[in-house]
Amino acid sequence: MQWAVVKILVMGGTRFVGKPLVARLQAQGHELTLFTRGKNPVPAGVEHLSGDRRSVEGLTALQGRRFDVIIDSSGRTLEDSSRVISLTGAPSHRFVYVSSAGVYAGSDQWPLTEESPTDPNSRHAGKADTERWLTSEGIPFTSFRPTYIYGPGNYNPIERWFFDRILHNRPVPLPGTGSTITQLGHVDDLAEAMARCIDVEAATNRIYNCSGKQGITFKGLIRAAAVACGRDPASVEMRSFDPSNLDPKARKAFPLRLDHFLTDITRVERELAWQPRFDLATGLANSYSQDIAVKPTTEPDFSSDATLIGA
Repeated sequence: MQWAVVKILVMGGTRFVGKPLVARLQAQGHELTLFTRGKNPVPAGVEHLSGDRRSVEGLTALQGRRFDVIIDSSGRTLEDSSRVISLTGAPSHRFVYVSSAGVYAGSDQWPLTEESPTDPNSRHAGKADTERWLTSEGIPFTSFRPTYIYGPGNYNPIERWFFDRILHNRPVPLPGTGSTITQLGHVDDLAEAMARCIDVEAATNRIYNCSGKQGITFKGLIRAAAVACGRDPASVEMRSFDPSNLDPKARKAFPLRLDHFLTDITRVERELAWQPRFDLATGLANSYSQDIAVKPTTEPDFSSDATLIGA
């Protein structure tokens, strides 16, 4: 595929999703500007603007700058993204946004499609607000709704939460029977879809669920994590707890929402000619070898387990 050189602003770009995404955009020869707080190194050959996106004053370095594409992987509210566009103007080609499958309302039918109802009370409601605003303003955009993103550099307690307990021979809290189905997607696969969408006209004004192909039960996830870090799944103690008194969407004591969470990724596969490269087994092995084994948690905090399974 031949890529036209595009002038791209990346809000962030030095952590988790941003790192593999920026690497792909550089390989495609695009002209990149990263806007960050300056806490992490920026790749060579990339323009860096420093500031704090939480206020207009913190974004002054963007004043009057114009871009073909703006990629926003860190905006959580409508104001986060609209502040950027108030200074740069709308991108001439595309606004690429990382939304979340967390915008969806609960359902009795699975998997969820991009047309499934959203929840105005979701903690991710600001992302759905941003998608609606982009539509109403006529700003060409592509939005991705991943479920749980995992992989090297993950700063959210997803796979590391399970690895820590398995590696320290702790009982792993298991909601109910462990039959609830969840869905994870590897960070490299999300980055690939985001980079690819820029050159696909059919992706204009489209929302995509973007995750792994299959769901997995909580019990299956624990077993898969054990295999990924070289442990016998049969040796891992899973201790059940009653999730009925907890918020089904909570991610505090247990890192995943406590009801089913499964999306249909048919649209992104068809329209972007994209397939996830990682299944869960290879993805967890990659996360363990590239991240967990390199930077093990020295003093994991297991205190919250007591609220689930006792001392």
